[in-house]
Amino acid sequence: MDISIVIVNYKAKNLTLKCVESIRQADWPGLDYEIIVVDNYSGDLKSDDLKQFGEIKFIMNGQNIGLGAANNQGIKIASGKYIIIMNPDTLVSKDVFAKLFFYMEKNIKVGVVGPKQFNLDGTTQNSCFRWPGLITPIFRRTPLGKIVSGEKDLDRFLYKDYNKDRVREVNWLLGSFLFCRASALRQIGLYDENFFLYFEDTDLCKRFWRDGWKVVYNPEVFITHNHIRQSARKAWYKFFTSLAAWHHIMSWFKYLKKWGIK
Repeated sequence: MDISIVIVNYKAKNLTLKCVESIRQADWPGLDYEIIVVDNYSGDLKSDDLKQFGEIKFIMNGQNIGLGAANNQGIKIASGKYIIIMNPDTLVSKDVFAKLFFYMEKNIKVGVVGPKQFNLDGTTQNSCFRWPGLITPIFRRTPLGKIVSGEKDLDRFLYKDYNKDRVREVNWLLGSFLFCRASALRQIGLYDENFFLYFEDTDLCKRFWRDGWKVVYNPEVFITHNHIRQSARKAWYKFFTSLAAWHHIMSWFKYLKKWGIK
């Protein structure tokens, strides 16, 4: 098997079905692939919903075990040489799988590569980052990001100093689409399940680098990511009363405890 694709659904049935449809419509020149869908106790997706797309491996969880843990379930049954972690709110361009497959075949020291990502309105989405500083999450979530020190830190964090149309090594990639070398992913130990939600992608890329694998941003291919940051949905001060905010805060503390600021 050349490629395994893992998608975790949580209360996003319609997006998941559109995501799978885009995968089926992509170009697969001589490549074998499989799709694995994990439902994280969302209550809105059943195996019958996926039958229209042919054979798909389906795991139904009896509880929400967290994003990283659910991805691990899919990874553990994947048989591909490469494993792609995809969010259900993504749609792929037709050539993304083939081009990234052949890129990884030629670049054997790369452990994970990510494509350019667009918002629904066609604007470029931030999808590659430097390591966060001590209060980078605060700068991103509050008006403090508009003060001089906040702007400087966010410009650093978001790679504002380089052209996003060039292939290059980066610290870490947004977890909405990660094209991973399966052998490298298993070597580093899959996702750290201590991160229920948020920072699991940062931690994963940290471990790729730690174990000698490169992390690469490749804008020669692209996906569309139908994502709105939680902080953009409501007044910034209301964000911190939400469950997602507390998951974010707890994951940030866990990340700091594990890695510190490096």
